[in-house]
Amino acid sequence: MSLSAGSAVPPPDTAPDPGVPWHFGDPHSEQRRLAQGEGIVDCSNRGVVTVSGLDRLSWLHSLTSQHVEHLGVGESALALILSPHGHVEHELHLVDDGAITWIIAQPGTSAELTRYLESMRFMLRVDVADVSDAFAVVWEPVAEADPASPTWVVPEPFASRGYRGREVIIPRELLASRLEGAVPAGSWALEALRVEAAMPRLGQETDHRTIPHEVGWIPSAVHLQKGCYRGQETVARVQNLGKPPRRLVLLHLDGSDEVTIAHGDPVWWGDREIGWVGSFARHYELGPIALAVVKRNVPVDAELVVRHGPGGEDGFIEIAAAQEEKVPAT
Repeated sequence: MSLSAGSAVPPPDTAPDPGVPWHFGDPHSEQRRLAQGEGIVDCSNRGVVTVSGLDRLSWLHSLTSQHVEHLGVGESALALILSPHGHVEHELHLVDDGAITWIIAQPGTSAELTRYLESMRFMLRVDVADVSDAFAVVWEPVAEADPASPTWVVPEPFASRGYRGREVIIPRELLASRLEGAVPAGSWALEALRVEAAMPRLGQETDHRTIPHEVGWIPSAVHLQKGCYRGQETVARVQNLGKPPRRLVLLHLDGSDEVTIAHGDPVWWGDREIGWVGSFARHYELGPIALAVVKRNVPVDAELVVRHGPGGEDGFIEIAAAQEEKVPAT
């Protein structure tokens, strides 16, 4: 764990970001500083994959949901790799430097992503490498690219909802000096801003059935006018003819800061289980909040309940939750 500051607190086992500081003693102040444009977050648990070669952009364009064939030097994009049935398999934060396309992957997914990309090379002029051991990622509340390093900039609408910032790729040997150059913030603070902005995250707001429409990845991660790619048929069918079966909502949870829920906790409407919790956060202004995936036909004004605990003889606690619509129900 990169604990460059002595006050760094490691994350609990249930946190989505193992191996990096959870907070530095005052996560609410850390959130506030990030929201004001000050601070740095160690995201060195992210994976980093590179794609080089003359065909790299046209090849990635054919594999992903995003239009990246003509990505300019220093430009970044959010892209997805979908299954043949349109389910989300990988989330790619990518940027091109003119010779290499750099991909930031969620923790623990870079090896699988590399294997998939290697299997799709065929005879094209591309080389794929998992360079996670050599490169690290930091998050900074800055909306412009770092001219000295490959930088992924948070796209709209998430930036305007409070998650304004960038992910910068640096050599691992420079991580400590980069972190020492600014006031540190932990993953707790960063996740709270992400939850507030309703930006989905692979493995948190997704499961094996997730399609991009359900969690608000249209159009930030999906270009609806580009050519054929795996899973496009599902995307086009839902976009033109139907509605996704589920939608992402922001839950405002009743109770004090002592309220705790967990990823996967069921969400109920009356006597029906209608969804599950993705990410939970304690926000410095909003209090306890969570992202949840619920059935599309649940009324936006329905009063929901999150059940937390083992159930059975040990029981569970019920926490009332009000919805804030993030993906339209109709």
